Amino acid sequence: MSNTNLGEEVKDWIVSILIAVVLAFFIRYFIVELYMVEGPSMRPTLVNSERLVVNKFIYRFKAPEKGDVLVFRYPKDPSRDFIKRVIAVAGDTIEIKDGRVFLNGQLLNETYILEKTRGSYPLATVPAGHVFVMGDNRNNSEDSRFRDVGFVPLEMIKGKAVMIFWPIDQLKTLP
Repeated sequence: MSNTNLGEEVKDWIVSILIAVVLAFFIRYFIVELYMVEGPSMRPTLVNSERLVVNKFIYRFKAPEKGDVLVFRYPKDPSRDFIKRVIAVAGDTIEIKDGRVFLNGQLLNETYILEKTRGSYPLATVPAGHVFVMGDNRNNSEDSRFRDVGFVPLEMIKGKAVMIFWPIDQLKTLP
């Protein structure tokens, strides 16, 4: 093999590696990102240390919907990410009384929670450009009921959790 052929091969490898790195960064920052669940706030849907695929692209074309599990930047400290479920969207009313959640005056059917919600939340309307989120483990979740989270601005949302991929025996898509 001549030095010219070796030089061409090295150049091809470098170009291929650079393309792969640029593509990986593009995918990670604009398409999907992997996250690890930290804490018990989304049990039983998600448990501590599970790994998720988060679609970062979807909300560029449509708004979050009720029931979506999403990742957002914690408003009090945007360097931290939270994972919660969308309970109400802009224009919806939300109220929590007697351990039950009412959305637009109707009792919310929440098959994904294990116990009655403690505490209350006064009747409020979700403002434009925001969502109201709660953890599935209501009694161990810092969510929109608390002043430091509040109504989450859409620009703080990073993406929708679409799949659990680790541990492998828990592999499944999320609604």
